[in-house]
Amino acid sequence: MTLDTLDHLAAASFEGYIVRKDLAKTFKGQYPVPTYVGEFLLGRYCAGTDELEIREGLEIVQRMMSERTVRAGTQELFKARARERGSVKLIDLVTARLDAKTDAYLVELPSLQIRDVRITPELVQEHERMLTGGFYAELDLEYDARIAAEKNGRPFGVASLRPIQLSKRAALQEMAAGRQAFTTAQWKDFLLRSVGFEPSALTDRAKDVLLLRMVPFVERNYNAVELGPRGTGKSHLYQQVSPYSHLVSGGKASVARMFVNNASGQRGLVTQYDVVCFDEVSGVSFDQKDGVNIMKGYMESGEFSRGRESIRADGGVVMVGNFDVDVAHQQRVGHLFGPMPPEMRDDTALMDRIHAYLPGWDVPKLHAGLFTDHFGLVSDFLAECWHQLRFEARWTRVAHRVRLGGALSGRDTTAVQRTVSGLLKLISPGNDEIEDEDLDWAVRLALEVRRRVKEQQKRIGSAEFRNTHFSYQLGEDAVEQFVTTPELQSDDAIGTDPLPPGQVWALGSGGADEHAGLYRIDVNEGPGSGVRVLNNPVPRPFQESIRFAEQNLYAQARTLIGDRDPRQHEYSVQLRAFDAARSGAGLGLPSLLALCSALLGRPLRGGLITAGHLNLGGGIDPVHNAVDLAELAAEKRAAALLVPISARKQLNDLSDDVAARLTILYYTDARDALLKAIHE
Repeated sequence: MTLDTLDHLAAASFEGYIVRKDLAKTFKGQYPVPTYVGEFLLGRYCAGTDELEIREGLEIVQRMMSERTVRAGTQELFKARARERGSVKLIDLVTARLDAKTDAYLVELPSLQIRDVRITPELVQEHERMLTGGFYAELDLEYDARIAAEKNGRPFGVASLRPIQLSKRAALQEMAAGRQAFTTAQWKDFLLRSVGFEPSALTDRAKDVLLLRMVPFVERNYNAVELGPRGTGKSHLYQQVSPYSHLVSGGKASVARMFVNNASGQRGLVTQYDVVCFDEVSGVSFDQKDGVNIMKGYMESGEFSRGRESIRADGGVVMVGNFDVDVAHQQRVGHLFGPMPPEMRDDTALMDRIHAYLPGWDVPKLHAGLFTDHFGLVSDFLAECWHQLRFEARWTRVAHRVRLGGALSGRDTTAVQRTVSGLLKLISPGNDEIEDEDLDWAVRLALEVRRRVKEQQKRIGSAEFRNTHFSYQLGEDAVEQFVTTPELQSDDAIGTDPLPPGQVWALGSGGADEHAGLYRIDVNEGPGSGVRVLNNPVPRPFQESIRFAEQNLYAQARTLIGDRDPRQHEYSVQLRAFDAARSGAGLGLPSLLALCSALLGRPLRGGLITAGHLNLGGGIDPVHNAVDLAELAAEKRAAALLVPISARKQLNDLSDDVAARLTILYYTDARDALLKAIHE
């Protein structure tokens, strides 16, 4: 392996806490333990860059893994060693239960197929997680021949155990100090390497989804759903990377196991783990009818009741599963919660408690090229830092810089704040100042993954979830930015969200040589003067449209944009054609609206498409094919069409189908058009 810049940065900043991830891969599948178990030992013996030390440490780790993990068929050999030597060292999953008949705790060691191993109450109280699903540990298993001779004797006992996880209070401070040497982009890539992925093989979109998967580990009571194609590693993080997470495989979910056992008073998984992940969620069902209601109450408040006692827990609930079809088809036949269990898939109240819906379809299927051979943080060090980050807050430090739009409900706002907080903890584990660019990245992602939840609620038909136009502003005077979910967008269809200021959907009326066509005009303004069209070459008809729009802007500046001086700005204009029509003929009025929108810093209405041409005298030229324009607007799924009043009589001939789907807005002059087009 050739060390790159990131490897050298990691070696200099995290000496003793990094491991080559290709070494961890050598153990995957060889031994019956999760990845983080091997990395725990690699971190102890191979946490450096010196090749000789790595080779020596690797030999030690391989010997320990070979001697202390139980392969299928070798169970009796380990039992015999315990008998002959008095004890044997093991690495195994340790789970415990209370045997009421003998008033004793008993441990189960699945690799040895032993269910009645003695353990002291003190060890159980010190490590209560062994009562709720268990954890991997290094343990000394002793054998007592005298007890074996007794009737119903239990000769095997746990003499000592050490959980396979780091318990170092200064871990987070050391991570924060090491983070200083990285840029944000480098740190994101290093986090991805630390969980086993090679960032150079991933798109920026895939990186964002993988980082979103990490948020439940650093944010308390964080609830998320990820559905997508098979084979994209949705459960990898929750099963292989952190001992603070627990994976519940598809099937019956016990209320007693999840929350509290009323018979024994034993607390459940959500009290013992940071993250509880339901794998293959489509097959999950609770053993009690009120199981989903108990979970809904817990997801809302982080509390559940046992009799009169209310129990508080910090564990987040994550649900992952597979689509049987692609996301586009899933949206056509239903909604994106369709693969959930029947008792959950149409429950809008449950959905409302989900902070994020991750787009699993944006992660590629796992293959060898996606896994890294470079250095990353040792998994148990990373998991310990994530665990400590759960008790810190980030939103309160940036709340004064972000203003969320009016479409967000109280639960929407809470969900977005939690996601932003989690993402900022991941990229800035210390108390560093958050750059505007990083904050913008976190807010946009948070709004998107929450809006995806809201869009599915709207599809189910609940009127209360109708407004999904999520937006935000950074800073006092910043422009309002709207955030959509990419799977709802189409390059040649009009979305319901407002475009950024300066962007306008337009219909060109065509002419003798071409039919009507859909265009988008993009205008950016800055210091300078004049209009610059970026298209090369510039279609002559569009050049005329822009010239007419520019002259009308100067002539009608007072009525259109108030006291702003349009001559003190330079306008960069780009025309995008989406149909066979390319000339940009007859786009004077849409071009003027785009110029005004850019100058005012205000977007036009969402779902609006505009049509009409200006003359140099400020008048509006008539539209001769208004019915064709309206039908094209409906075909492109526009919500409203803005046309000159002269087209009213023509549109009386519009079909009932198009008239029912499309709102027609008429304008008398340029100022009237701007007032009706601008987003309120």
